[in-house]
Amino acid sequence: MIFWKNFFQNSHIKSNSEKNFKKLVVLDKTCNRAEFKDIYLSSTKNINLYELEQLCDSVGWVKRPLKKVKIALKNSSIIISLIQKKDTNTKLVGFARATSDNGFNATIWDVVIHPDFQGLGLGKVVIHQLIKQLRQAEISTITLFAEPDVVSFYKKLGFIKDPDGVKGMFWYPR
Repeated sequence: MIFWKNFFQNSHIKSNSEKNFKKLVVLDKTCNRAEFKDIYLSSTKNINLYELEQLCDSVGWVKRPLKKVKIALKNSSIIISLIQKKDTNTKLVGFARATSDNGFNATIWDVVIHPDFQGLGLGKVVIHQLIKQLRQAEISTITLFAEPDVVSFYKKLGFIKDPDGVKGMFWYPR
C-alpha cells in the first residue's frame, strides 16, 4: 500500500531535502484501487502550529494554547506528519507524536487524520511509522490513550489492554 519517494521541507518542494519525506500511494477503498493523492510522510519536527491547530479543529478537538503545543512538540521524541501537496499549496492532513524515556517506554499522543482523509489507511501508516521508529530505538513498551470510539482501530493494529490488568491512574490539579 505504501510507495516511498522523497519530498520537501517547510511547505515547499526542495530537491536538497527530499530524503526527509516519503511519498504515499493511498488505497481508495471505494474503488479498490490505488489513487494518487499527493500525500507525503514527514518526520521533521518543524510543524506549522496554525496548520496543526486547524487539523485538530477539523476533528473537533478542544483548543490548546499554542505556546504549550509548541513545548509539547519540542519535547516529543518522534513526530510524524502527513502533508498533501496540490500545485504549490500544502495542507497538513495527518499527525501523531510520541514521547519517550529513551530507554524502555514511549507513549503515542495526538493521532489525528483530517476527516476528508479518514478511511484511507493513513492512521495505520502514521501508527506503523511511529512504532517502527520506536522499535529501532529499542523501546519495548509503547502505550497510548484511546477514546472508546477508536479502541477497535488500535486493536486492529496490535494494541491490547494491559495484560497484567494494570489500570492507568491520573492526577489533575483541583
